[in-house]
Amino acid sequence: MPDSFKVSVHVQPGARQSAIVGWVDDVLRVRVAAPPVEGKANEALIVFLADALGVPKSRVHIQRGGKGRRKLVEIQELTLEEGNRLLNKS
Repeated sequence: MPDSFKVSVHVQPGARQSAIVGWVDDVLRVRVAAPPVEGKANEALIVFLADALGVPKSRVHIQRGGKGRRKLVEIQELTLEEGNRLLNKS
């Protein structure tokens, strides 16, 4: 079975630009420029994380929290070590 990296994400939609804010209590804080309407912020989060991690967006899935700010995101075919390194988790 291929590896997968799961990360808890707190999303702030409607920001000026998309950016990773940092880690707070093992939760990755991310700002996305898209508004929180009709799934636009979720799609923006998937595209942003795929780009930040250098993986195709088809490997990034929101497992839980599709309608809230706190989400559990799974990135397929990425190990825990690779994910933490790419997201600069100390």
